[in-house]
Amino acid sequence: MDRDLAIEHGLELVAAGADVVDVGGESSRPGAEPVSEAEELSRVVPVVAALSASVRVSVDTTKPAVAFAAIDAGATLVNDISAGLFEVAASARVGWVAMHMQGSPRTMQVAPRYVDVVAEVHGFLLDRASTALAAGVTEVWVDPGIGFGKTLEQNVSLLRHLPELADAGFPVLVGTSRKGFLGTIAPEPDGSSAPTDERLEASIATATWAMLAGASMVRVHDVGPTVQAAKLVGPSRPGSLRVANSNAGGDL
Repeated sequence: MDRDLAIEHGLELVAAGADVVDVGGESSRPGAEPVSEAEELSRVVPVVAALSASVRVSVDTTKPAVAFAAIDAGATLVNDISAGLFEVAASARVGWVAMHMQGSPRTMQVAPRYVDVVAEVHGFLLDRASTALAAGVTEVWVDPGIGFGKTLEQNVSLLRHLPELADAGFPVLVGTSRKGFLGTIAPEPDGSSAPTDERLEASIATATWAMLAGASMVRVHDVGPTVQAAKLVGPSRPGSLRVANSNAGGDL
């Protein structure tokens, strides 16, 4: 919540190799409560303004007013967990990330249900991406929303089928960093779920898998180690890779 510390941290992420710094003022962790528009604006806009001269900035929001204000402050990408702000991106001529989420952060992990998680998530994203293109957005990203209304098995299935999403033609962004399912897959020696600060190896492993599977950007907390992984992966696959920092605490 300290503006100066947030800016300092953002610049540290740039120095570590982040291509994009993601700035958000409202938590999207499971069970998180929303914040007011005024509070979100006060948290986000000064940080975006300070960082935008040094790096590409994305704004993580679902509120049109916050998105517009952040764009005015220098953000050029709207990271949209609601997948509903494409008209904002079109009118402001900036990029847009459509993410899939079942429910809201407050309720999404209560009891996620799908008939076919891969078909449903991919279908939703491609529909939203096509709608955004038709509305005039020229840079459209899709994000399967790992950890946003998905069980462990559903997250793994979406990761396994990333090549199919990448082959659909839109650049793919993937965020697995420090998320709860990684603590379950790679637990502590006593079998308990690894805490958020003990999920580095699993985070890098899944980011590397995502890059090899066709993702063009990975959203992470630990920028330096992931940049090293991206440099190793890069020569083995076509296209460019980007590393975006994550503003969230990671306990998804």
